[in-house]
This record gives sequence, structure tokens and C-alpha cells, in this order.
Amino acid sequence: MDLFGPSRTMSFGGNYYALVIVDDYSRFTRTLFLTHKRDVFHAFKKLAKIIQNKKNIKIASIRSDHGGEFENKDFESFCNENGIEHNFSAPRTPQQNGVVERKNRSLEEIERTLLNDTVLPKYFWAGAVNTACYIMNRSLIRPILKKTAYELYNGRKPNISHLHVFGCKCFVLNNIKDNLGKFDAKSEEGIFLGYSLNSKAFRIYNKRTIIIEESIHVSFDETNQIMPRKDTLDDISDSLEGMYIHGEEHKGKGKGNDEDFQIDETKTSKDLRREWRTSRYHPLDNIIGDISNGVPTRHSLKDVCNNMAFVSLIEPKNLKEAIIDEHWIIAMQEELNHFERNKVWELVDKPDNHLVIGTKWVFRNKLDEHGIVIRNKARLVAKGYSQEEGIDYEEIYAPVARLEVIRMLLSFASIMDFKLYQMDVKSAFLNGFIQEEVYVAQPPGFENSENPNHVFKLKRLYMV
Repeated sequence: MDLFGPSRTMSFGGNYYALVIVDDYSRFTRTLFLTHKRDVFHAFKKLAKIIQNKKNIKIASIRSDHGGEFENKDFESFCNENGIEHNFSAPRTPQQNGVVERKNRSLEEIERTLLNDTVLPKYFWAGAVNTACYIMNRSLIRPILKKTAYELYNGRKPNISHLHVFGCKCFVLNNIKDNLGKFDAKSEEGIFLGYSLNSKAFRIYNKRTIIIEESIHVSFDETNQIMPRKDTLDDISDSLEGMYIHGEEHKGKGKGNDEDFQIDETKTSKDLRREWRTSRYHPLDNIIGDISNGVPTRHSLKDVCNNMAFVSLIEPKNLKEAIIDEHWIIAMQEELNHFERNKVWELVDKPDNHLVIGTKWVFRNKLDEHGIVIRNKARLVAKGYSQEEGIDYEEIYAPVARLEVIRMLLSFASIMDFKLYQMDVKSAFLNGFIQEEVYVAQPPGFENSENPNHVFKLKRLYMV
């Protein structure tokens, strides 16, 4: 057994670690996802009882490194009570536990490939690791024994007819709602995230409810992937490449023959930024854009196609427009998840003697250097004052004027030889703990249905 982590990104289920346990004979592998290192023993103890009851045999020995999660009193007591030999690899010698170390690396590489290929958010890493382990158990052949790990462990060949492409679009039957109208959709769109380990069901990320659910009533659309296949990108790129002509400056005075469109095939892809030649029948004045930008590459096309699958190109003006778009709902949920992870607030009864500050959502599209939307960012902000028509809004402000004031201040300070100090507001205040009692209203559209009259008491000020 071995533990890898902590992951820089918390999984969708709130975990940072993965405990990998490999059966030495069959190489059958299990992955257990944990929030803290201290949870390792309890997870192993539970799994050990399940294995011993299922196989009606005793565990003879276990092997791990000298990590504190394995070398402790709990493990020592459990092994002594059950007659289990606990072997340790020598310090700084991971090759002595090479079976699980290699398995760890294989799982991480497959997980990385699955997420990058489908362009899924990194917080789905646990689902990718779980799927990688599920597939490896049923596909890799154990050397010498010439059987898969699943067959050696369970005594029968695995059924692989239910396997599907990880991360593909799917539709799960909506069999929860009873008030569906005659013309309402009976399925909801989701993303396939793997297989259930406790039942014969698929794990689906429901885009509407923003939760992972398990269901067997799923239809898969594996032909319309989130990320376009390579052949699709090739077709797009080839069609665009035909629009551009690259080569050395034409020396002859042609009559519109084929020499006007010859390409220097000795040029490499690194030479695409050099001067471009045009036909005399198509002057530069008729070309839209900068011809020196060269041919659009497959990499840039890939980014465009990938980003469009998970972002909205429309920037809503208010909450009413945002809640009808699933991408902005996800963005708002991510903002609230940041608050929960950083323990910004707690839900309390509404105080009688304190002012409750209102909250509102601000929606912004994040663009890359090419002006392409790469992220939908929803911010929950506090209202610093009560707005009044004609005073707080419907007025026009000039940001340039504020910039001129700053320039005048700098000029005056330079003439008078003043010393100016810059205060780091963000690190000194906006992310610090507060001593005052500050209460804010519940986020619009995400009110707690069980406690609608409660408010949030701020523990700290937080800014992403």
C-alpha cells in the first residue's frame, strides 16, 4: 500500500489524498480517497475486514513505507491483534515497494491523460483515478499467469461491454421529478465520470443539479466529445492552411500563372513568421487582418474548441439572466465553494441589534490574449451602501479622471520631495481575520431552504 498526495486541487468530493492498495498475487488494485492522512488507518481497517470476510482468508502481511500514516500505534495494534506482518521498505528506497509505486505512477499518468484529453476541470481528478484503476484491473494481463487482475482475484473473466469513454456527454433519465409536463425533457445532460464500486451503475455529473449521481438509466453520446478528435482538427486546419500561401519573394514577372502560388516546401514550421507573399490579383488592401500573423495552428484551434464546451460566451447583467445558464450556475457554485473551503463565514440566526449587509452577484468573462472567453467568473460582493436612483446609479463615471488625479499626486510629491508609502490592501486587510461582528445576507439564488431567515456571520474577509 502507498498514499499519494496531497493534491493541489481538492476533489469534487472534498478529498486530497488517494490510498492505493495492491493485492500482491493478482495485482488487483483498490483506490480509497481521503481528506486527511490520519484517515488512512480507518480506511484500511474497514477494507481489510471486507476482504477477509469476502475471501474467507486472513491477510498474511502488508508492505508500506515508513510514513507516519502507516507507522503508528493504530497499525501496530491492529497487526498484532490479527497476526499480520507489517513490512517496511528501507528509508529513501521506494524501489523496495516497487509494485505499488509503479501502480501509483500508472494511475497518475492515466488520470492526467483522461483529464487533459477531455478538458475536464482538475477537481474531477478522483473520478479519473478511480476510472483508471477500474480499467487497469480489467485490461492489464498479469505476466506469467496470462490473466487479468480481475480474473485472478474473482475467478472469472471480466465483462467489459459496459465500458464507455470517460468524460463523454451523456443523458441521465430524470426519474426523480413527479411533476414533469407532457413536453418536458425526460433526461438531463451530464458528464460520464466512471463506474460505481458499490452497485452496477454509472457515475454521472449532472450539469443542472451540479452533483454526481449514480444511475443505470444513461444514454451515452460518444460521437460528440467535449474535445474534438484529432481528425476533426486536421480537417479544420487543412482548410485554413489552404487560405494562406508562404514562400520567398517572387522574382519573375508572371502573367498570373502557377508560379504566383508556389510554396517553398523546404521551409519548416519555425519559418512561418517570415514575410508572406501575395498574388498580384489579390492586393494587400483587400486582405482583412494582419497577414504577418501566419497560419492558425492546431494548438490554437484546440484551445478555442475546448473552451467553448465549458464556458458561456454571454455575460449576464443580473442574476435573472445568469440562473438560466448552467455555466454561470457552476461559476457561482465555485465561488461559494471557495468561501466554504476558506471558512469565510458561518450560518447564524439573524441578529436584532446589528445591520445585515446585502450581497449581490457580479459576472465577468475572463479572456485570453486572443480575446477568447476562457472562464466565467462569478463574484459574490457585499453592498457597501444602499443605492438610490439618480445618486448611486444611472450616473456616468470617468476612470480616466481618477488616473489623472494619481498622476498629479505623483508629480506634486516629486516636486515637494514627499515620501509616499504604498499599502498592500489585499494582503493586509482583504484576506485577514476580523474582530468586529459583521453579518451579510445569504447569496441571491442560493438561499438555504431550511433556514431562509438566517444570515452569514463573517469570520474573515476574503478576496480571490
